[in-house]
Amino acid sequence: MAPVSAALWRSLRAHQVYGANTDVGKTIVSTILCHAVGQRRSGERSAFLKPVSTGPVDEADDRHLQRHAPNTVTKCLYQFDEPVSPHIAAQQKNFSVPRDDEVLSSVHKTLSSWADDGVSFALVETAGGVHSPGPNGSSQADLYRPLRLPIILVADSRLGGISSSISAYESLLIRGYDVHSVLLFRDDYYQNHEYLGNYFRNKSIPLVPLPPPPSRPRTQEPGSQERDREALDRYYSTVSTTADVAALLEALDIKNQQRIDSLDEMASRAQKTIWYPFTQHHGMAAKDITPIDSAYDDFFQTYTASKTPDHQSRLQATFDGSASWWTQGLGHGNPGLALSAAYAAGRYGHVMFPGNVHEPALVLAEQLLQTVGNPRLQRVFYTDNGSTGMEVALKMGLRATCDRYGWDATKEQIHILGLKGSYHGDTIGVMDCSEPSTYNQRVEWYRGRGHWFDFPLVKMSKGVWKVEIPAVLREALGADQDFSSLESVFDVETRVRSAAGERYKKYIRNTIEHLVLREGKKFGALIMEPIILGAGGMLFCDPLFQRCLADVVRSNPQLFNRATPADTSPPTELSWSGLPVVFDEVFTGLYRLGRKSSASFLGIDPDIAVNAKLLTGGLVPLCTTLASEEIFHAFSSPEKRDALLHGHSYTAHAVGCQVAVDSLQTMNRMDADGTWNEFKADWKQPAADTETRPQDVWSVWSHGLVNDLSHAETVDGVFAIGTVLSISLKDAAGAGYTSNAAKGLQARLTAGGPQFNVHSRVLGNVLYLMSSVTSKKETLRGIESLLREALL
Repeated sequence: MAPVSAALWRSLRAHQVYGANTDVGKTIVSTILCHAVGQRRSGERSAFLKPVSTGPVDEADDRHLQRHAPNTVTKCLYQFDEPVSPHIAAQQKNFSVPRDDEVLSSVHKTLSSWADDGVSFALVETAGGVHSPGPNGSSQADLYRPLRLPIILVADSRLGGISSSISAYESLLIRGYDVHSVLLFRDDYYQNHEYLGNYFRNKSIPLVPLPPPPSRPRTQEPGSQERDREALDRYYSTVSTTADVAALLEALDIKNQQRIDSLDEMASRAQKTIWYPFTQHHGMAAKDITPIDSAYDDFFQTYTASKTPDHQSRLQATFDGSASWWTQGLGHGNPGLALSAAYAAGRYGHVMFPGNVHEPALVLAEQLLQTVGNPRLQRVFYTDNGSTGMEVALKMGLRATCDRYGWDATKEQIHILGLKGSYHGDTIGVMDCSEPSTYNQRVEWYRGRGHWFDFPLVKMSKGVWKVEIPAVLREALGADQDFSSLESVFDVETRVRSAAGERYKKYIRNTIEHLVLREGKKFGALIMEPIILGAGGMLFCDPLFQRCLADVVRSNPQLFNRATPADTSPPTELSWSGLPVVFDEVFTGLYRLGRKSSASFLGIDPDIAVNAKLLTGGLVPLCTTLASEEIFHAFSSPEKRDALLHGHSYTAHAVGCQVAVDSLQTMNRMDADGTWNEFKADWKQPAADTETRPQDVWSVWSHGLVNDLSHAETVDGVFAIGTVLSISLKDAAGAGYTSNAAKGLQARLTAGGPQFNVHSRVLGNVLYLMSSVTSKKETLRGIESLLREALL
C-alpha cells in the first residue's frame, strides 16, 4: 500500500481529537464544535470521522453527531460491537483486522473526498485515551502520527485529571504533533481548568473550559430518552454559540492559514538567509528549495507549490532516497528514539566529559566494542560527527607511527596511504587525506599529503558481476574478471591466494617501495573506506584490493622504516605492524551494508575504526573513534602535552549516547531475530555455488532489479549491497562528479507518480538510493517500479 501523505488543505481545516483519558467527553466536544461551525457562517459545512469505534452501534459516536449536529457529515470506518479496546474487539469475532496503513489510508481518503465536496471543517476523533491501542495494538499516538493533523486535546476534569492531561500533552509533543487547543468541562470542585489554563497558557495554547453537559437520567422511565435528547439539544445550542467557542474556531482557522502561509514562504525565506552545504548558490531560485513539513518512517512530507488548488492536499509523501545523508536507520520520527532522547535530556542535560563518566557513554562504549567484534579495538573516543572522528583517527595513527619509528613530524612531512576518490570529511586535517578533487581544490589550506592508489571497481553489467581494472593498471593487475555472483566477489579468503591476489600484492608492494626508496616519502597510516567510497561517487572497490593493501602494509614493516628488520614480528597478534590501519566506517558501518561492520567483508581487523551516521539511527549527531590499546598507549606520558588534546564542548553528549545505545540494540535485535531474512533469501545463491563463500552478502533492493537494470542501454553499471543501490549512467563526456548524466533520472524520480515521490541525490553520473534498515518491502518494490519505468 502506498504511503500516506500528511493531511493539510487550504479549504478544509481538519483536526484530530484526542482525549487525555477514556470517558472525558471527546464526542461531546466534537459535537459542540461541529454544531458551532454549522451556525457561524452560511453554507459552511462540518464533518466528523470516527476511524475506529467499539460498542453498540446505537451508542456509536458518529450516531451521536447525527442526532445532535444534524447538518454534519459523519462516517465511521471500522465498527466493532464489543465495548472493549479496539485491539481486543477486532479479534473477537474473526473480523478482518485492518492494518495500520489501511486505517491511515482510509482516513486520508475520507478527508480528501470531503475537501473535494466542499466541507470546510472536519474532526477525526480517536478512541479512548492518547495511548489507547488501535486495532493492531499500536498506540493511537503512533498510529495516526503520519497524518500529523493538528490536535484538539480534551483534558480530564476529574480527580487526577491534571496529571493525565499533562501526560497526554507530553506524549503528543514528543511525537511531533502540534496541539492547537485544549478543552475540558468545568468542575468547580476540582478546578482542573484553573491549573491547566495556566499551564497551557505558558505553552501559548488556548484552553477553553466548557459547562458540563446535563446528567443522563438514571432510570429508563417512559419518555426519559426523549427528555435526555431535548436537554442535550438545548445544551449544544447554548454552548456552541458562546463567544469562547466562536473565538476558538476562529483561532483554529487562523492557525491552519498560518501553517500554509509559513510553508508557502519557507523557500523564499531560506534563499535569503541560509547558506547550504555542497551547494552552488549562483542561479539558485526559491523553486529549487523543498520545504519539508515533517518526516515519518522512510518519508519526508514535502510541501507542494501554492498554485495547488485549495481542495487538494498541500503535502506529498516523498521517499527519503538518500537516507538523509546516509544517517537514517530506524525511520524518521521514531518514537522510541525520541523518548530515549527526552529521557537523557531530562536526566542529564549536558555533562562535561573529561574526568567524568555517565551511564549512556559507558554502556555505549562497551556495547559498541562488543557489536563490532574486533579484538584489537579496546578504547572509545567520542566526537560529534564523522569528519571530527576521522580527525581524531588521523592524530592517533600518525602519533603511533612517529612514536614507534622515532620520527619528528615537526621536521619532516608524514603522509598517508589511501585510495583515489576517498573522502573523509571537510575539516582541514582530513581534507589532506584525500587527493585533489572538487571538494578540496579551492580550499586555501589544502595540501594533499598522501598517496592514493587507483583500484579495480565492482559492478554488474549485462547481467554479469565484473571486477573492472582501470586502463592504467591492466599491465600490472591483469584483465577484467567476471564472477557468477556477488558472493564470489567477496570470497576474499580464496581470492587472496589466487594469481590475481598475487598480482595485486606485487603491484602494491612495488608502488610503496618506489614511494619510500625513490621519492623518500614517509607514511604514517593506511586510511580506507571499506568496500564503498561514498562521496567519491559510490565507488565499489574490489574487496580483494583492499585486503591485499592491508596485508602488504602489515606484513612488510621494513617498507616504511628500513631500520625495522624484515623478520621482526609484532609484539602480540593484536599489535599494529607496518602502519596503523584506519577504517572510515562512518558511511559503511553498522548494518549499512548488511553487516555489523563492513571490515568483516575484508577479513581485516583495523587498528582504528570510526563510526557515525547509523550510530544514532539518524536522530542526533554523534561519532566514535575506536582504537587498540597499543594506539592508546602511544599517548601515555608524564607530560600533559603528549596526551590526545582533542575534544568538543558536547563530547559524549548524553542524549546522543542514550539514543545510540537504543539504536544499536534495536539493529542488533533485528539482525538476531531474522528481520531481514526475506531480503537475504532473495540474494541467496545455490548451495553448490557457495560452499566456501560468505552467505550474508545481500541487499534490501531485489536481485532481479539489479540484474534488469544492468541490461539498460543508458546504464554503465549497477550494484546493490545492504541498503545501498547505485546506478552509474553512461556519459559520453566522461564520468565523475561534474557529470550531469544522472540529472534526468533524478528528475523522473522527483516527479514520482500518483502514490509518492522519491527524493534522491546524485554524484556526477551516479544516482544512488538508500533505504533505512527498517524499510518495508512493499515501499522498496514500489520505488523499483519507478526505476524500471524510467530506465527499461
